Amino acid sequence: MPTDPLPDWVPARRRVIGDRIRAARVAAHLTQEAVAGRSGLDRKTVNRLEQGHTSPLLDHLLLVADAIGVPAADLMRE
Repeated sequence: MPTDPLPDWVPARRRVIGDRIRAARVAAHLTQEAVAGRSGLDRKTVNRLEQGHTSPLLDHLLLVADAIGVPAADLMRE
């Protein structure tokens, strides 16, 4: 069971991942709507991932990475 409350580094790391998703999406000239359509997720989910507001499911990260055309590892690297 995760620590409650989470250590500060966890939400900070989520925001870094969200920033990488956004940067990759913009570099690919895609809108959040386009990524949502390509991934099968809704735009709100893509937005929440980019904002770091929610803990992403691994499946969602894989779908978004594929929709953008980048390796999932690029979004998660340290």
